[in-house]
Amino acid sequence: MKALITGITGQDGYYLSNQLLENGYEVHGLVRRASNINTSRIDPLISKYGEEGRLNLYYSDLLDSSSLTNLINKILPDEIYNLAAQSHVAVSFKNPIYSTYTSTVGPITILDSIRNVEKDIKFYQASSSEMFGGTEKIVLNEESLFEPKSPYAAGKVFAHNITKIYRESYNIFAVNGILFNHESPHRGETFVTRKITRAVGRVYNKLQTNLTLGNLDASRDWGFAGDYTEGMFAMMQHENPDDWVLATGETHTVKEFAEKAFNYVGLNWEDYVLTSDKYSRPNEVHHLLGDASKAKNKLGWEPKTSFDELVNKMVESDLELAKREKVLIDNGLMKPTWEYGT
Repeated sequence: MKALITGITGQDGYYLSNQLLENGYEVHGLVRRASNINTSRIDPLISKYGEEGRLNLYYSDLLDSSSLTNLINKILPDEIYNLAAQSHVAVSFKNPIYSTYTSTVGPITILDSIRNVEKDIKFYQASSSEMFGGTEKIVLNEESLFEPKSPYAAGKVFAHNITKIYRESYNIFAVNGILFNHESPHRGETFVTRKITRAVGRVYNKLQTNLTLGNLDASRDWGFAGDYTEGMFAMMQHENPDDWVLATGETHTVKEFAEKAFNYVGLNWEDYVLTSDKYSRPNEVHHLLGDASKAKNKLGWEPKTSFDELVNKMVESDLELAKREKVLIDNGLMKPTWEYGT
């Protein structure tokens, strides 16, 4: 079996690639052309599987339709997982055209390529809980209405709907995975959960004195990314294509996450956390809570990692990373680029 993954160098790309490779897949990954290409997350996989030809990377871009189409025709994968996007909600307000464009052009290009190729190719679209808007404190499932509150979410709604249109119009096996927030030690450092655990590691190692956050009362349904990529795979193996919510069914505030993270190393979060309107969104999503009953009943999927286990896993990883940073700083080999103090 062959799989093509866009966004392979991201958090989800790492976990999904690893799981597919362990299941005997041949994995092909799209890497966006950029001046500072970062494959650090998947470098261990490249070392392990690259030489035997089971992990192959290609330079392309979701905005380059012809290149993307040619790549699909060349590889002829059995499954395509579209994980690539400008995925930071706050950044989508600062660069709305690019953010929306990457979320919309890529999926429709891939779907149209699948429609025209002489092979049955399954397609996975990474939808997002941000599409719901989070206006009210209600539990959200596959039947809930979308009320996007950011350019990022608006682009995801288009991609979600065009996936359904191609599925129903051309009988393509195309699924939407509506994943609620999922985190890990491989999460990007600008996302609030990783920002918190990176700060905990540095504060504990006396490399940082405080951490500035935005809305501490925003609540999210946070799960572990590795559990959620297993859910993606399960969706693609199901008998019929459909739309699926993956969530833990629990919600926790940013304040709770920070408290648990600092508590893990015996520190009081209130001694280190500051707030600033600079980190607030123009149109804040206050509450997101998902119901994954459908995935549990039909796919046999449910999260394995608890909220406490997730926080601990991330803090442990970032404590080790901070220790390595301290050695480099103490030896004059690195200069801090964060809220550093003594």
